[in-house]
Amino acid sequence: MKRIFIAVAVSALFLTGVSVQAQDLGRPRVVKKDAEPSKPIEPPPPLVVDDDEVLKIETNLVTLPVSVLDERGRFISDLEPDDFQVYEDGVMQDIEFFRSVEQPFTVVLLLDLSPSTKYKISDIQDAAISFIDQLRRDDEIIVVTFSRDVQVVSRQKSNYHRFRRAIREAKFGDGTSIYQAVAYAMNNELKNIEGRKALVIFSDGVDTSSRGANYNGTIRDAEALDSLVYPIWYNTFQEGKATKDANGATIYPVGASPEENKRGREYLNDLTEFAGGKLYEANSVENLNQAFRSIAEELRKQYYIGYYPQIEGKLGQRKQINIRVRRPRLTIRSKNSYRVNF
Repeated sequence: MKRIFIAVAVSALFLTGVSVQAQDLGRPRVVKKDAEPSKPIEPPPPLVVDDDEVLKIETNLVTLPVSVLDERGRFISDLEPDDFQVYEDGVMQDIEFFRSVEQPFTVVLLLDLSPSTKYKISDIQDAAISFIDQLRRDDEIIVVTFSRDVQVVSRQKSNYHRFRRAIREAKFGDGTSIYQAVAYAMNNELKNIEGRKALVIFSDGVDTSSRGANYNGTIRDAEALDSLVYPIWYNTFQEGKATKDANGATIYPVGASPEENKRGREYLNDLTEFAGGKLYEANSVENLNQAFRSIAEELRKQYYIGYYPQIEGKLGQRKQINIRVRRPRLTIRSKNSYRVNF
């Protein structure tokens, strides 16, 4: 009897706003939802193959973290799988995975200690500690600082006193390597963490010294990231930093010009566009405290929705995602695209 070869390659594509991070899951399967009241979702039917047939199937589970808010910005947590519709490149998908229970999460705090933030350091430290105060004991934190170099300063579990001390004792350095720091956080920290997770960045977004990482490369990494990104943007531009040359032209130190400041904000905004999440501006401590409460609540109350694409994509192809909810006047926050990387 002829041998039958069945190759099934499943890549878990975790995408808030879709991610494309490959993960070997064996045969296509459905992960059960953690708790009622949502109805369980049945796995796909078994494959039936004639003896003479050689069958090759490449299936990829796309998993989307999705936040749903009402008109007042409150998170909606009582939706069922039937309340959602997911479209990929305009084609409606069958939801095969659904999770909605409130869960703890891991957050990487990325703190900018470069010269451009020198006059904002107290604000950044206060804001980072304020964010920690919003977390619960079963949430986990990794604190990473960057100037020219990137350094993990604390990763103790559930010891917020040590985190606060590590943030206060963090030292300034020269240079600004935010691209390098973001690449490290995404590819060396978040990739190795299972479950709900997020990257929270406290920075002006300006880069002057990254090595081996750049603007576009980290944006591509963000599009393939299976977690959300929440930048807290600080406007560090100061007109007083400028000097005049012999011809009367205005000269700014490296990283301090209005053009670089604008580009820094655009970079942080692009991270949220491709990774999901939301950009916040650090206008006041009160605004930040509300933002941090919102971030923590969103991470705990997200839905996770998964599907196997109806149409196979080509390597490097960007697939567009559109998620709808049957209830009226609700806002959806999720990724809207991913790139095929298998």
